[in-house]
Amino acid sequence: MGKTGYFTHPDCRRHDMGRGHPECPERLDAIEDRLLAARLLDVVERREAPLASTDLLALAHERLHVASIIGLAEELRQQEEAGGYDHVHIDPDTAMNRHSLNAALRAAGATLAATDAVIAGELENAFCAVRPPGHHATRSRAMGFCIFNQVAVAARYALEHHGLKRVAVVDFDVHHGNGTEDILSGDERVLMVGIFQHPFYPYSGFGAHADNMVNLPIPAYTKGPAIREQIEKHWLPRLEEFRPEMIFVSAGFDAHREDDLGQLGLVEADYAWMTQKIMDVAKRHAKGRIVSSLEGGYNLDALGRSVEAHLRALADV
Repeated sequence: MGKTGYFTHPDCRRHDMGRGHPECPERLDAIEDRLLAARLLDVVERREAPLASTDLLALAHERLHVASIIGLAEELRQQEEAGGYDHVHIDPDTAMNRHSLNAALRAAGATLAATDAVIAGELENAFCAVRPPGHHATRSRAMGFCIFNQVAVAARYALEHHGLKRVAVVDFDVHHGNGTEDILSGDERVLMVGIFQHPFYPYSGFGAHADNMVNLPIPAYTKGPAIREQIEKHWLPRLEEFRPEMIFVSAGFDAHREDDLGQLGLVEADYAWMTQKIMDVAKRHAKGRIVSSLEGGYNLDALGRSVEAHLRALADV
């Protein structure tokens, strides 16, 4: 049984977008509490997420975007010290406080460090319990609760810095990973497969798209068995044909039937099933190498249970 890494950092909890925002620090508490109660933290290798370098962020983002986020963080620091405002909105859904930059750098740093450890053979796979999420962040903008796209950064890092020839990205968040598609679309070294509720925010992912994108728009109120059928029909053959040397997962748990931010009907067993299918592909083609990073999931109890199911499958316990 290979080791599973668990990457996180207290800085990820200090990012706060304001009272009542669903993407809240308590999400990480809910995950930690559930994993502690389930004794899963005893069987994974806990590691601290480092800060990502701005040079590595440039693998997926325009330097102007990175510089603008750094500038906003400095502005917020100065304003807070002067007794001024403590939040700034980047888009209607996404805000920063003075700690958001470090949280986003830790989130990207987690996926990069996990990639290093998995490729080095120190870990078989890893889960990154980080926030803010990333899959809506495009090359040039933050949006949809996301600042930097840590999965896209890590996928490009595996290709550019570790010399892998083919990597896959699997996204099972209830929302389409438009940012990841924006960054990786047309890159023949990457295959991205995703499910998402449609029509739904961010109103993308359907219609014509690049050949390396396998998008499965799912109608609201679809339950697990029908979604599994679509995955077996569309995702799995493409992943087998592509033979990825590593798999990155945008692990959003807001397609759970108890999550009010979406209207899909997944349950914990569905997340365990998807994870096992991903692991089967990874074992056949990628030496078991998987790096998974938290995206959505806003019902705290369902989030904790779903991450437990995902991590149990990754750790094979």
